[in-house]
Amino acid sequence: MKRAFVTAILVLLGLAGCRAARAGDGRLVYGLTLAPSGLDPHVNLSSELGIPLTSVYDTLVFQDPQTREFVPGLAERWDISDDGLVYTFYLRQDVTFHDGTPFNADAVQANLERITSDTLASQKARFMLGPFARSEVLDEYTIALYLQEPYAPLLDSLSQVYLGMASPTAFERWGTDYQLHQVGTGPFTMVEYSPGDHLLLRRNPDYAWGPRLYEHSRAQVSEVEFRFFVDPATRSPALETGEADVMGEIPPQDAARLRDDPEYHIQPVPIPGVSLMVFMNSTRPPLDQVEVRQALLYATDRPSIVSTVFRNTSPVAYGPLAAVTFGYEPAVEQTYPYDPEQAAALLDSAGWQDSDGDGIRDREGQPLKLDLVLMSWGYMPEVGQLLAAQWRTLGIEVESRVVSYPEALDLAGKGQHHLIPFNSSGSDPDILRNFFHSEAGTNWSLVANEELDRWLEAAVRTNDREERVALYSQVQMRIMDQALVIPIRDYVNLNGVSAEVKDLRFDTQGWFPWLIDVSLNR
Repeated sequence: MKRAFVTAILVLLGLAGCRAARAGDGRLVYGLTLAPSGLDPHVNLSSELGIPLTSVYDTLVFQDPQTREFVPGLAERWDISDDGLVYTFYLRQDVTFHDGTPFNADAVQANLERITSDTLASQKARFMLGPFARSEVLDEYTIALYLQEPYAPLLDSLSQVYLGMASPTAFERWGTDYQLHQVGTGPFTMVEYSPGDHLLLRRNPDYAWGPRLYEHSRAQVSEVEFRFFVDPATRSPALETGEADVMGEIPPQDAARLRDDPEYHIQPVPIPGVSLMVFMNSTRPPLDQVEVRQALLYATDRPSIVSTVFRNTSPVAYGPLAAVTFGYEPAVEQTYPYDPEQAAALLDSAGWQDSDGDGIRDREGQPLKLDLVLMSWGYMPEVGQLLAAQWRTLGIEVESRVVSYPEALDLAGKGQHHLIPFNSSGSDPDILRNFFHSEAGTNWSLVANEELDRWLEAAVRTNDREERVALYSQVQMRIMDQALVIPIRDYVNLNGVSAEVKDLRFDTQGWFPWLIDVSLNR
């Protein structure tokens, strides 16, 4: 017992020494939970890349996380033509890239040409531009973007790091190796990147053109080092030993424990986009019967799932959009309360009864059996286990299988599933079009509703915010009326933060920190 006590003291002294060695050096250590296969925001699509690179790049516009208002960034102001086809940006004239390259309209055009080039094979940024046709440099600091048709999410897209402005000198010089030598105009410069190991940023001493959303004109820490913690089991220990000052995606059970420790705090950040929801294949029997789909919704005890799996660190989801997303319709919260009796009545009315007393409902000799395709991440297996148990009490048999992400995409794309859960982040409600338009590649409910298609198409083509809200309200209510999905929870990023870290804030996307304002109290 005495030896164990002495050992513990030595360990604590060692950890204190580690902290003392780092004290005063002005370096923030930030834990990343995914090692992206690529880190170029114009090429790759990972949310993880935006965590460091939001501080390397500025964007033409920024979005206020509180009001959802778009505010000037590298563009001082902008005009939108009455037909919604031309966006004219008037650029700041006092900005330079980290390598000294001037920022001007030619630089913006070079970025747009890079993003849209076939050779770059952009996985996300190109598609965020929607029906972008071309750009025109009107003068040194004025550029016009022309669209083939109106596209309301354009400003939202231009506010994100994937469309951040990169130095044309740098990406022309480095070519395919640019991801290792990235140059922007942001409050930090990229010093070095060792894939899978670490990424180091250093304060940009010349930065003087940040948006009014920033609380400081220059970064408060001298360096930020990002380290990778892919295994969830390593994240909380890294925070507790001082190996990291900030750690994203803390497991819910660890968050519950750390919440009571004065040396740390849990900073939950709600993520906009589509909720974690189970898509129901509306074309595959027995889910081609709307009564069966509605019964599954009534038979799902979502508060119990959120409590058990997520330790009440996430809100219950009631519809396809997370509640923090622009355009969210609160009326969905009145649909499908947990009601096993109503679920049983719907199944009875649809002809599904237990005729042979084996505990499983049947109809015309066929058992009520559903297959549930699960991916291994995002606590989907745990959610699937609880769903199967809840539905089993109503005589519904569920066959669950955990598959790889590519296999899940293949099965869902071919419609070879009854049920498959998924979630995706995005601050514009146009994200619904990706999942519920009849021609969408991820239309995993296999819905084909002409009116729903018209609403989704109209909402993306109007810049009238009130009109968009009204259209998306109809979309959400129709999705729930037709019981196309079973919402489970709204995603929340649980950030573990040392008490020494002050003023950590995140942008509208919820993933990307504004590191310019962070300070260390060591």
